[in-house]
Amino acid sequence: MLTCPNCQSKDIGKIGINQYYCWNCFIELSLSKGIIHTHQVEEDGSLSSLDDLFDEEERLYGM
Repeated sequence: MLTCPNCQSKDIGKIGINQYYCWNCFIELSLSKGIIHTHQVEEDGSLSSLDDLFDEEERLYGM
């Protein structure tokens, strides 16, 4: 099960292929090659990466 690296919530909804949304802290997550990529949704609908806020170990999925 996918866990949000930001808030540790498991309240994650699927919004697309390998794309998810955390309903607890309102960030978008995507999976690529076993790594969770985190994004903040901006007011204009664009995404800003939050990956630099987390160590790569925190973003590993399925380990």
